[in-house]
Amino acid sequence: MIDAAAIERSLELVAEHGDPAPVVYRRLFAAHPDMEALFLRDSDGGIKGNMLSEAIAALLDFIGSNTYGANLIRIEVVNHENLGVPRDVFPAFFAAMRDAFAEILGAAWSNTIDAAWRDLLGEIEATLAGVQ
Repeated sequence: MIDAAAIERSLELVAEHGDPAPVVYRRLFAAHPDMEALFLRDSDGGIKGNMLSEAIAALLDFIGSNTYGANLIRIEVVNHENLGVPRDVFPAFFAAMRDAFAEILGAAWSNTIDAAWRDLLGEIEATLAGVQ
């Protein structure tokens, strides 16, 4: 079971440090350099920022009432595949979020928060396992 309170707390703490999008995408592109080309037209970072915002909203629903979060994640893996994002790279975005947030928070990234994110990433992987 995902510790939703720890995930929410980590997001609150990250928000205190300003926009995390540059760190998230730096980490994503370091792990998957071929993905950076998909954002060539995003000169002001607005698309990346919007994607991150949508991903966070989906995660918050996923760990809460899950009225749409899991379905949105399943749909988006297919949508992103149609945009040239391989299926195995899609969950890497969530891992890049986790790693960026840990970097941003430094010593405030607790074992509790780390365990909650590990559980969350595992649930996302399980959610995507059967996507056709």
